[in-house]
Amino acid sequence: MRFASPRHIAGILCAVLAAAVPAHAQQAPDPFRWMNFHNQKDQDIITWVTQALASEKWTAIREIGVEYDAALVLTTLRASPDSPANQDAFSVWSVSLTTHALTPLISGFNLRWLDSLTFAEGEPGEMSVLYDSCSVCAPETYFTAFHFDLSQHMWAARWMRGGQGVPLWSANMPPSVTLTQVYAGFAESNGRALVGTWSHFDYGGAKPTEDYVYRYEVDPLSRLERTQMLSGRDADALKLRVCRSGETLPGLARGQDSALCQQLVHPRQERVPVTTPPAHNRGQSAPPH
Repeated sequence: MRFASPRHIAGILCAVLAAAVPAHAQQAPDPFRWMNFHNQKDQDIITWVTQALASEKWTAIREIGVEYDAALVLTTLRASPDSPANQDAFSVWSVSLTTHALTPLISGFNLRWLDSLTFAEGEPGEMSVLYDSCSVCAPETYFTAFHFDLSQHMWAARWMRGGQGVPLWSANMPPSVTLTQVYAGFAESNGRALVGTWSHFDYGGAKPTEDYVYRYEVDPLSRLERTQMLSGRDADALKLRVCRSGETLPGLARGQDSALCQQLVHPRQERVPVTTPPAHNRGQSAPPH
């Protein structure tokens, strides 16, 4: 029995794609699927990916997902054979099925898969994740989503800056500062998802408090990631929205129970002392005649 090589399969797919209309004009059915490590028909792809990763450091290949001519690959690295599994480092790669080209996307610890999210109207959902910067430390927590870049024939991670995705949470509290952090993901009425973050720095009266409010989304026209630092009414509106727990996306919300959020969502009505006399008050003395 003869098996088609990944290079041959990818070549046919590329030829079909080259003749097709742009993806934003006519969205084809999403061809993504995960490889089954125990299924013989997926072994050629698995072998191809293993060879592409041969020069990299990893202990195990955990997942391989394929769309068109590129594979999204998750590997883990264990520091030593007796190290706890929950301390494994992970890396996510894009592997070309035509050239063996290997592109690192993200690395970190404690990877958590979220529900698939749609960031561009009419586009398929994207695999979204949370992950940490380290395992035995006070970690930074990040968010990103993986999408297939049709123009580059490779996988890409959203909102990458300095090698990491969206900064959501920091366990490193600055000295002499009270830091309140809140974040949440939302689905708009048209189905598009976005992420909002709010960091509030209270310096204990040494200087005025500072607020950093960010909105992360995909621009509907360019289909590129957009990061906006908000101020004024826009910032106030997003603060209130991230603090309301009712409309947040599953698994993508934290900090709503903070005192700052509770005061914003449920402001306490302070009693104002009454200084005017009641209407029936006639006084205790009568004026002279």
